[in-house]
Amino acid sequence: MECGSMTLKCFLLLLVLLTSQSHSTTPSNPKSIVKSLPGYPGQLPFKLETGYVGIGEKEEAQFFYYFVESERNPDEDPLIFYLTGGPGCSAVITFFYQIGPLSFNFENAPENITLTTNPNSWTKMANVIFVDMPAGAGFSYATTKEASISSDSIVVKQANDFLRKFLIDHPRFLKNPLYITGISYMGIVTPIITLEVYNANERGDQPALNIQGYILCSPLTDKFMDFNSRVEYAHRMALISDDIYKSATENCRGNYVNTDDTTNSICVNSLERYKECTSNINMEDILEPLCNKSDLKPYCREYYYDFAVDWANDEAVQQALNIRQGTIGKWEFYNTTMHYSEGKNDTFCYTYDIYSSFSYHKKLVSKNCRALIFSGDHDMTFPYVGIEQWIAALGLPIDSPWEPFYVDNQVGGYEMTYVQNNFSLTFATVKGAGHSVAQYKPKEAMVLTDRWLASQAHSSDM
Repeated sequence: MECGSMTLKCFLLLLVLLTSQSHSTTPSNPKSIVKSLPGYPGQLPFKLETGYVGIGEKEEAQFFYYFVESERNPDEDPLIFYLTGGPGCSAVITFFYQIGPLSFNFENAPENITLTTNPNSWTKMANVIFVDMPAGAGFSYATTKEASISSDSIVVKQANDFLRKFLIDHPRFLKNPLYITGISYMGIVTPIITLEVYNANERGDQPALNIQGYILCSPLTDKFMDFNSRVEYAHRMALISDDIYKSATENCRGNYVNTDDTTNSICVNSLERYKECTSNINMEDILEPLCNKSDLKPYCREYYYDFAVDWANDEAVQQALNIRQGTIGKWEFYNTTMHYSEGKNDTFCYTYDIYSSFSYHKKLVSKNCRALIFSGDHDMTFPYVGIEQWIAALGLPIDSPWEPFYVDNQVGGYEMTYVQNNFSLTFATVKGAGHSVAQYKPKEAMVLTDRWLASQAHSSDM
């Protein structure tokens, strides 16, 4: 989830494999420094590296990344490994629409798409690795049929392998405080990746990584709890009436998702009324219009995604990014064959084999670990209500109670902190934000994260 088509890309990947066999061995020049990009006037005012990291015995999966060094102090600032949601969403989404150093300027699109700097980029406070993962997302590709097939569990392993190989190749950043970060669907895998990094350090795997914790934005955590919380959220936001909510809570026995029991007619009727009231609501931001994908208007956020497709498919852009020719077909915003929706079954190229990551959050409580979990309070995709529920289920003592945080002397949102031994967790909501928080409220997202990163001295055994 998180991002906005292409139903056949997994199958087209198999055709692409026929033209990419020349890349089955480790290609030369896996990384390069990008000093300029089409649409941006002059030299880029930050250091951008793009490249590929090969994973697998013969590096059959080739993952494309964008690495931006911190614009403040790259030698000491945190290193953020950022996973885009979906699964199957391109890192272009996070790089250009959310937290990256550049934004699209669509005033003269599609004839002239230009780029401008993002004043709220997270690269002003951290080194950030953006990666297209799994293979088949963005510019990442596979050289065998087997490597083009992925799953939640495979992403966990490949992300860990990617991170370790990247840091071996960039030893300068081994000492930087490391945070594993994921948005939306990547909430399923990010805690597991984080736990594996801790476990690898404890096993003595080399090189040791300076893991400090993890950051989650609008995360999917539990495929029952998060979807189930939509009914309570709808009631809190006055999308359904008191009587609809009262009927549902009294007759559905707390289960609004798995409603196969058609004999419970009162429950079924309550949920039908709930669906009627919310079926034409924009789940990513309940205040924004619900747009028809076949007839997008300039007031629709999705309208501007198509221009990014034009930009990313431009030959000059791909040359500037040093994309390997012939390794993908048409670049797409996200791979719909992999992309998850509620109740979706496994596909030809992706298996949704992790139902909940809650148990991994519980295991991380025993580590010397920090966590930041934040959500837009107008997001109904994975409502803050469900996030509150699973955090409460961790049973952590409250260290700082619910209170506002401020941006430009205005309430930017609310936060509270839990602490147990060497583990701390900050939960925050961003006022007025939708699902991809930094897209809706970029300054609030940056201020919240920057303040959290700076709030505690980092530890290191390096």
